[in-house]
Amino acid sequence: MDTHESPASAAHETAASSTRRTAAALPDLEPAARRIAELLGPVGDGALDGPTPCPDYAVRELLGHLTGLATAFRDAARKDLGPSTAASPDAALPVLDDDWREVLPRRLEEVAAAWRAPDAWTGMTRAGGIELPGEVAGAVALNELVIHGWDLARSTGQPYAAGEAELRSCEALLAPDEDDPDRGGIFAPPVPVPADAPLLDRVIGLSGRRPDWRPGDR
Repeated sequence: MDTHESPASAAHETAASSTRRTAAALPDLEPAARRIAELLGPVGDGALDGPTPCPDYAVRELLGHLTGLATAFRDAARKDLGPSTAASPDAALPVLDDDWREVLPRRLEEVAAAWRAPDAWTGMTRAGGIELPGEVAGAVALNELVIHGWDLARSTGQPYAAGEAELRSCEALLAPDEDDPDRGGIFAPPVPVPADAPLLDRVIGLSGRRPDWRPGDR
């Protein structure tokens, strides 16, 4: 934000931005959520202790994290602000419940459906204990699904592709800002990727991961 911009102007621009987003086609989380659900079938119990591109997570923690974030961002979209939206994802390692094969696909459907409501993208909400505008929360939710979908695919030896619109949204969210090159310390430092690399690889690099990561690298 321009440091010379008045609060009134800033509020007007924020309201106008929200109006434009509501009037335009809203980002759709369903493709990213559906891809994750499709990746779950081949994940046998023997794969749960395997490594992932997230250094602190085995596959079981990644699946637990996906369940938690789908629940939190579903509730953030609904403005149902309670325990699910208050907890920091870094507070403890995620726990994977025994019924995850039934619960996680359902949560993925619910989070995608919740963000189809135009009201989800307006006003303020909360996720991970952080208050943020609805349109930002929606972009973060999409980014989480895309990046962690890639994590799961790479960890379990499955192919992964994402749509250009999804990847452009992630790219815009993850790209370092001139005024905040460290991106507030929220994301890991970007991994350099050639400028002519595929868009998916560039987005994965921006997320702090190596696009060529393999399970044996850990």
